Order: sequence, then C-alpha cells, then structure tokens
Amino acid sequence: MTPSPSRRALLAGSATLLATPHVAKAQTQYRPEYKMSVVGNRPIPFAEGAFQWAELITERSGGRINVKVYPGSQLVGGDQTRELLAMRQGIIDFAVFSTINIAPQVREAGIFQLPFLMPDHRAFDALLNGEVGRDLVGIMDRRDVTAVSFGENGFREISNSRRAIRTPADLRGLKIRFAAGAIFNDIFNGLGANPLQMSFADLQPALSTGAVDGQENPVNLFLAFRMDTLSQKHMTIWNYVNDALIFGLNKQLMAGFTPADQQLIRECGIEAARRNIALARRGLGIPGTDDSALVEARNRGVEVTVLSAEEKRVFATALRPVYDKWSATVGREIVGKAEAAIRAAS
Repeated sequence: MTPSPSRRALLAGSATLLATPHVAKAQTQYRPEYKMSVVGNRPIPFAEGAFQWAELITERSGGRINVKVYPGSQLVGGDQTRELLAMRQGIIDFAVFSTINIAPQVREAGIFQLPFLMPDHRAFDALLNGEVGRDLVGIMDRRDVTAVSFGENGFREISNSRRAIRTPADLRGLKIRFAAGAIFNDIFNGLGANPLQMSFADLQPALSTGAVDGQENPVNLFLAFRMDTLSQKHMTIWNYVNDALIFGLNKQLMAGFTPADQQLIRECGIEAARRNIALARRGLGIPGTDDSALVEARNRGVEVTVLSAEEKRVFATALRPVYDKWSATVGREIVGKAEAAIRAAS
C-alpha cells in the first residue's frame, strides 16, 4: 500500500527528529560537485530515489550544492557491498544504501533479512517508523553516516527458469543468485537450493547463460530489467524479506554544511524517500494499489504464483533455525523490538 499521510509524516518526523545536525563550523565554500552512489539505474525505484534526492538538493539549493549520481555502484567498481566503506573514506559523499549491502558491516541492518519476519508492508512500516528505525539512525551515526530518511527496495520475490515454487521442496537443487550476506547462503541452503553470491552487474549474463537458474529481487526490478527474456519464466510472490533503503551522507560532510543547508538536505531526502516508497509499491495488488505489475509479468509469459499465508508459514517453519541463528547475530534486543512492533501493527 502507499503510506497514508499520517504514516508518511511519521517516517519523515522520525528521520528529522533523530538525525540531529552535528555542531561544526560551516563551510565557507562548497565543492563544485558531490558524488552520490546507488546500485542499478533508472527506472527502478531504488535508483529513482537517489536521482530524485540529488535533483531536489541541486534544484532547491540553486546549484550551490551540486549532487551528481553515479549509478551502478560505479564509484566502487560495481561492488555495492563497498559503498559504506567508500563513504567513510570520503570517496562517496552521498548514497542510497540497501540494508542488504551494508548488513555484513552493520549487523543490526540485518533485521530486514530475517526470513519471514515481516508478513506485509504494514509490518515493514512499523519497523521504520518505530524504535528500530530510531536505533538504526544512531547506529549509522556511529559509523560516520548521517541517515536522513528511509526508503524501500521492495519485498524480494523469487524467480527461476525451471519450475513454479510453492513448497521448500520445489527449491531443491536450483542455483539461486543472491547479492550479499551470509544469511542468504543459509536461507537457500536451508531450503535445499544451491546459492551463489554475485553482484547485480554479473547477474544478467549469469541468467542468460544458465550459470544460475534463478534470482530474488523486487517485482519492479524484474520487470525493468526484462528478466522474463533471461529464461525467468516462473515467479513466486512469497515476501520473504524486504530490504529497507537508507538515504545517507558522510557525517563529516553533513557537519560542514550550514544549518539551513543541512535542513534542506534532510527535507529533500525525506521527500525523495516518500516518492521511492510509492514507486516500489505500485502495481503489487496491496491495499491502495492495483495489481498491474503482476498482470504485466503474466502478459510477458511469466507464471506468477502467489503464496497463501499458510504456504508462507511452511517456508517460515523450515527456516526457523536460520531465523534463530541470525537473530543472535543481528542482536536479540533489536529483534525483540522488531517482533513487538510487528505484533502491535498486526
């Protein structure tokens, strides 16, 4: 669903109240260009959020803060898992991070990768708008990143070239690509698949050659990159994880802007994240939207299987050992907060 006005206000408010500006002497002269990194490129909502943030900052500052987007994680050689380190080193100024890509370095960001923790978008919003979101802002601050807002990549659905997936047994033996994080290796091993980690840049050729049978990504990305033309003829809507996006910039850089420009950067990030969330949820058949994205996939010859709540529970039960193992890694305290928030939102 598209967030209600009150929910959008809560997201914006939590980001604004918690990510308070650092006190520092303001820059007297800004650089000619500030670099923003993001995975992928337009038109996927993930990348669109980055482009819109950069464009809003540049436009509303009258060009004083000129932000240029470098898509495809090109500033780090296409390896999205290096973006956080590159920002801390000053190679990247701004970024829209996926929590999947930073979780190997920020364990608490792995909360969004616990399998079947979040049954729906209401649960996802409950995490971002509550204590979990506030904790993540502080955690990123301690890692030299000022987080100004949260966005959404989308629930990650699974596709493959061989068969429909309705039960864990259907995954047995399938070679499935994942982006980053040992938890995904455990998830797919736990379901009997053969997981392979690779960058997004390597995914499309791997699908086209049959080096992998399938992949997991949001529906919007599946459609935008025409994965139906890469032998991906079976898609299962199982909503097993949804990676949050963090709109952030180098903490020291943020401290160097004037207070007015810090506020401008925050407000632009909140607006860009709000637009990103709406795009990520478009056409998925959730309350407040139609199912045009799923219809388009079917019209392209893709068999779309939508799991029932009971079918999802079978997967969740099979993955309970993985969930418990990684809860300890992510942190029992933040996991407890997440579970409580989801119960309250249900």
